[in-house]
Amino acid sequence: MTDKANEIAALLAPTVASLGLELLGAEYLPSPGGAMLRLYIDVPADSAGEGEEPRAVTIEDCEAVSREVSAQLDVEDPISSHYTLEVSSPGIDRPLFGAMQFARFLGESAKVALRLPQDGRRRLQGQIARVDGENITFNVDGNEITVRADNIEKARLVPDWAALGLSAEKAKPGKGAKPSKGVPSKKQADKKSTNKPAANKPSSAE
Repeated sequence: MTDKANEIAALLAPTVASLGLELLGAEYLPSPGGAMLRLYIDVPADSAGEGEEPRAVTIEDCEAVSREVSAQLDVEDPISSHYTLEVSSPGIDRPLFGAMQFARFLGESAKVALRLPQDGRRRLQGQIARVDGENITFNVDGNEITVRADNIEKARLVPDWAALGLSAEKAKPGKGAKPSKGVPSKKQADKKSTNKPAANKPSSAE
């Protein structure tokens, strides 16, 4: 995450937690026409009873988070420019924020974009081999590459579509693998921004 995204995520995490949900992370994408703030939420893994799988995030969860977060952003005002807010479940190709989230998915494949080049590359894809503190080691084509968590700009899991009994075609927009926009909440008159909650279709891969 960017420094701004980290700041906003730290600010909003307690509000999301008060709704019984977990804020996985935030993406803040500034642009001349108005910034995009995208929040990824999930149901905490420890919320389910013993032997039960956590329930999936619903559109109602996203709408509830959008309402509460919008009110907090109006008061705290961490974004001075016009912006659009989206709230999304992580989906099958879930984004990863921070070393702890990588540790949760040891052995799985991830696609990573780096802030600063390492070994002459800005992007890599490989298996998450191990996590030691803030150091994340990937197995990339038989070679190990260790990256500091703070040098990761963006990362997502790479689903094993065959193991899921799916094809990569089903991950295309419009087929449920990407966030879809929900019903807009009230407009923020002072920023002229629209808050749009979004949710993925529940997936058994989560």
